[in-house]
Amino acid sequence: MSVEITTGPPEVRVPASSEVSDTLRTAEAVLSKRAGASVRLADAEDLGGSERSVVMRVRVAETPFELPRTLVVKHYGEHPEWERSDPFAHEAASCQLATALPPEIRVGPELIAHDVQERLLVLEDLGKGSTLADVLFADDPRAAERALLGWARSLGRMHTSQAGREADFEALMRRLGASSWQDPVADDIRRALDELPALFDQLLSVPTSDPVRQRMHGAAELLGSTRYRSFSPSDICPDNSLVTGNGVRFLDFEWGCVRDIVLDAAYLQFPFPSSWCSYAMPENLGESLLATWRSEVVEVWPDLDDDAVLLPRLFDAHLLWVWVSTWWFLPRTGELDSPIDVHMPSPRRSTALVDRWRRVREDAQAAGAPEIAEYADLIVDALVDRFGSGALELLPYPAFR
Repeated sequence: MSVEITTGPPEVRVPASSEVSDTLRTAEAVLSKRAGASVRLADAEDLGGSERSVVMRVRVAETPFELPRTLVVKHYGEHPEWERSDPFAHEAASCQLATALPPEIRVGPELIAHDVQERLLVLEDLGKGSTLADVLFADDPRAAERALLGWARSLGRMHTSQAGREADFEALMRRLGASSWQDPVADDIRRALDELPALFDQLLSVPTSDPVRQRMHGAAELLGSTRYRSFSPSDICPDNSLVTGNGVRFLDFEWGCVRDIVLDAAYLQFPFPSSWCSYAMPENLGESLLATWRSEVVEVWPDLDDDAVLLPRLFDAHLLWVWVSTWWFLPRTGELDSPIDVHMPSPRRSTALVDRWRRVREDAQAAGAPEIAEYADLIVDALVDRFGSGALELLPYPAFR
């Protein structure tokens, strides 16, 4: 059985010069139409897009009205009909939603202009600062800890500032002609719930009991309508988080959606489970990150200050992320146990998965879920048996080594 990995970071490519010039001309036309007079852009700097888009920084060389000195332009290609959701629509709606907020609480770039027909966004340039990934892969542990705490704070502020705006987001998506505004990862989780037990049986010789299946389907209730929903970029990985003098700002909203906030909070203790750079953090840092996020969100959801309310929900979120990331990354028959992303400094798939299932075992023991703890123990042993003792230790991020 083969499964397509449908999320995670896209491969970065260098756009052709024709794509850069086309994007530049299109952005000038969109801004000129908005201004009612000619706007000229210059000095395009490629920022590394993906197979879906060209992204570049430009200098505003001529304008009849006030604009920042530099802007970021993101130009999307056509949206294939077979794809389940349109990243342009998700990003345009997400940026419109964020731009409606006061600048002092905004955690993403301001949307300057957009054009649905041209599939183009003109965004505030947040500068040339380091991403969270840059900091984690550097050599300053104090800077890395500060950046992570700032990231957790920004995540909490985003959740509180965007709470109760689901209808607004849906309306924006409809105006953009989008057929879906659901969490793109939710479909993968539901598919993984159906398919992963067979993969475990086939690849690891580990059967999945009915109590484990029932527990996992119970955790999937987080994917429905809950009391704790807010906007999420969905892809809150380190390379999409810019460390600035005004706190951490989120950059990429191609899969922006509204979902239960604990699905994001799980990233605080299970570092970046959908990302290429999922390494280990120092002991107790995860607890500090959770406390920082929690101090923000209790303003809107005061009951989340109660461990009896938050921790079971957080455990369910951990289960779902480990389950779906195993479905994404578990090497199938004939596949190599390669890094999560062969183009990036990623851990081996098996090493990351052993660490995640080991954490599930510990969490399940603490949560009084013996059937999950026993199941996780079987998965850990089976992964080590198949991939060797090299899968046993997940290294910390370089900044913490």
